[in-house]
Amino acid sequence: MTDFNEQIIGEFRENGGRVSTAGFGDNLVVLHSIGARSGEVRLNPLFALREDDSWLVVGSAAGSPKDPAWVHNLRAHPRIEMEVPGATPGTDEVRTVEVDVTEIDADGSDPSAWTQRWDRFTAASSGFLDYLTTAEGRRFPIFRLTPVS
Repeated sequence: MTDFNEQIIGEFRENGGRVSTAGFGDNLVVLHSIGARSGEVRLNPLFALREDDSWLVVGSAAGSPKDPAWVHNLRAHPRIEMEVPGATPGTDEVRTVEVDVTEIDADGSDPSAWTQRWDRFTAASSGFLDYLTTAEGRRFPIFRLTPVS
């Protein structure tokens, strides 16, 4: 894990899910993805948006032409745990939830479903639009993380 990720995760845990670094605010989650080959748990702090009772995350890799490793891990292991801000705003509570992962429009049959979510990310942070300039035409995968009932 990079020093930056360690710093972000530390701030997330210390401040009840609120992260002022890099403008994350209350829109951060920490995925506990499982390595596709190693089976080891990997921690990935990600910008996330709420959608009903779920969260959405996007595999932008800061505009890299390649998907981040965690995308491959989620596809291989679509049930994981993640850390989310507590249910009570303003508390120092971070909770861990088990989630099922589904990729939005993974098969390309409903591009409008992907576009609607992508528009939400770009409205929340214009930085996502900047990533398009270096991604070499890659469509960033978007995942829904839904708590297991």
